[in-house]
Amino acid sequence: MSRVGACFDRLRADDRRGFVAYLTAGDPDLVTSRELVVEAWRRGADVIELGVPWSDPSADGPAIQAAMQRALGAGGSFRATLRLCEGVRRESEVPIVLFGYYNPVFVYGVDAAARDARNAGADAFLVVDLPPEEAGEVTPALAAQGLDLVPLVSPESDEARMERAAALATGFVYYVSMTGVTGASLPPLDDVRARLGRLRTRTRVPVAVGFGVRTPAQAGALAQVADGVVVGSALVQAIAGAATPAAAVTAVGTLCADLADAVHAVRTPAGTPPGGPVAGPGG
Repeated sequence: MSRVGACFDRLRADDRRGFVAYLTAGDPDLVTSRELVVEAWRRGADVIELGVPWSDPSADGPAIQAAMQRALGAGGSFRATLRLCEGVRRESEVPIVLFGYYNPVFVYGVDAAARDARNAGADAFLVVDLPPEEAGEVTPALAAQGLDLVPLVSPESDEARMERAAALATGFVYYVSMTGVTGASLPPLDDVRARLGRLRTRTRVPVAVGFGVRTPAQAGALAQVADGVVVGSALVQAIAGAATPAAAVTAVGTLCADLADAVHAVRTPAGTPPGGPVAGPGG
């Protein structure tokens, strides 16, 4: 079992939801980026999504686009992201999901990317612009290296797309809470709950929700309907707003602690089956 699967198994056994922290590899620089990942883990992140720098992050909003540009300017790349993983592994066993776009993986070479990612200590890939219908380009290479694939499902995904994504998922399914780019506003909780209910009937792996989560209160609310909550834009904005790299580490650590506390405080209502839908306020 991968670190991702083992992590969610532990969370389920402890009756807790998972907090997934997104950080862009190399933002604001490669040294500080490693410190940020380790600090996020120390302050409560259960899983790290590590964004692979890319010049055209079309699914991301202004905050993460700016983080990608800062990372590229600091020497960020797919290879540098793997070196960052190696550095983190010297201090932590936190699960790491490589989050990014297909072009850097394709240019690097799919088989080589999977092999080197495993050797560097990564655990999974989430390829934003590779839909389930085309995932056959990467799934054999990932499976050969024991790496998880985390597919995306959005509010626009039809039943067939949900089925295909659920069949591919080996770590968790990432449910995009709304149509648009990262950092936009959250939809009503009842809408998210309804979509997750349909998705959960199709998959046995956990379902994490992201896009638009900025505050501990929002994270805690979503934790009532999901197995995990992903926060990205708020963290990279904390980095951008910090006066120094050290201040960025402090700011991210403080925010991660608050987010983790809110997510981990949520418990399953009595009578809810393991892995089943969790009722939210008024539900």
